[in-house]
Amino acid sequence: MDELGFHRSLHRSGTLLDIGAHHGGFTLPLAALPASRVLAFEPLPESFARLRAAAGALANVELRQEALGDRTGEAELALPVVDGVPNEQWASLAKTYAGHGPRVAEQRLAVPLRRLDEFGLTDLTAVKLDAEGAEYEVLRGAVETLRRCRPVLSIEIEERHRPGSTWAVPAFLDALGYDGFWEHWGDWRPMSSFDRATMQVASRDPTVFAASDPYVFVFYFLPREAAPALLDRLRKAEAAG
Repeated sequence: MDELGFHRSLHRSGTLLDIGAHHGGFTLPLAALPASRVLAFEPLPESFARLRAAAGALANVELRQEALGDRTGEAELALPVVDGVPNEQWASLAKTYAGHGPRVAEQRLAVPLRRLDEFGLTDLTAVKLDAEGAEYEVLRGAVETLRRCRPVLSIEIEERHRPGSTWAVPAFLDALGYDGFWEHWGDWRPMSSFDRATMQVASRDPTVFAASDPYVFVFYFLPREAAPALLDRLRKAEAAG
């Protein structure tokens, strides 16, 4: 099951978040789910323009050209440029791309920064989070919302973007009453069984794309009080094909 399959299988009506929306690869499928409202965040100007063009006039989609974090104000986004081509999918608030050799330049962009808790959401049911190393800060700025709404979450967490993040983010969510899982070929396994030494080996250099096999970087978090029932739904959906 892929990340979209996770959200489709556990869909409930309400607000769904796409954090790090890029060009809308998740925004549009999430908007197609019944009785959904999608709030999509994408701070990069070029990516946001493409997202806006893709979303068109969808009435149930709200686009925000902002980054999320644990404070309100402005932040500096690092954008790697490889052989003259901006690698927008690697833009990060949490790391720098200096020192990767002559093929890699770095652009620094000032972007607006908000806390999710500022939005006062009361009907949040699902979160897709892809923040290239800044996941911890995004969640810190969303504590009140997570406690109030208890959404399901899918989060990309990679050691190459931020060493220690595959420990820190699950621990933070554990304290908020979330159980973490990863999935491989239909087998849903607890976060405690994830082997970082063999399942997440990859270069921090944006010019090097070799990675371990498997390379597991999407993790799923379920409210502890509902986790057994939600896991059962996921397994049944997987079995149904």
